[in-house]
Amino acid sequence: MSEPLKIVGLGGSLAKVSSSRAVLAIALEGAEEAGAEIELLDLRELGLPMYNPDDDELTAATARLVETMHGADGHLWSSPLYQGSVSGSFKNALDWLHVLGGWEPPHLTDKVIGLISAAGGTQGLQAINTMEFSVRAVRAWAVPFVVPVPTAARLFDDGGRLQNEAFERQLKMLGSEVVRVAERFRVEESPDHEAECEKARERVAAAA
Repeated sequence: MSEPLKIVGLGGSLAKVSSSRAVLAIALEGAEEAGAEIELLDLRELGLPMYNPDDDELTAATARLVETMHGADGHLWSSPLYQGSVSGSFKNALDWLHVLGGWEPPHLTDKVIGLISAAGGTQGLQAINTMEFSVRAVRAWAVPFVVPVPTAARLFDDGGRLQNEAFERQLKMLGSEVVRVAERFRVEESPDHEAECEKARERVAAAA
């Protein structure tokens, strides 16, 4: 029996109460229910220094970030929408992935990534569009199904529980899709990545 896949969630914000971190945790639950081992890389807890290409020696926090992301089979990324894009703390975390250029395999080659954004208004897709550029830059593959969560703060009760079943289903479906596609990438000797991602798009469309 093969070892379970490892799916890592990266995101949240520097805020004590973060809707982007809360929706990320739900998506990770979906990945866990699909049989994966999960780990949350919470940007508030990591406390990453600013990336400086002239001084990129790894600290305990940055080493945990890059080693965990490089060793995972798949990722779930979640950022708040700030000024029409991802947050500065999220982009800084991605900037630290530059150090993976000399690793083997380099960057995040062939990792499967699911994308989530949490917006105060209605334009959460803008952050996801930004993340998709980053996915290509690190040589990874984005699952076609994405989850932009508009007016995110209004969807949670005072105890931090999501009060929208439709978004909960979507988030968990995203987690399960990352697991499913990552499993196909692992078991096939030469997977057709584009075809598998297209199958993921069709499967989600049929379930909608």
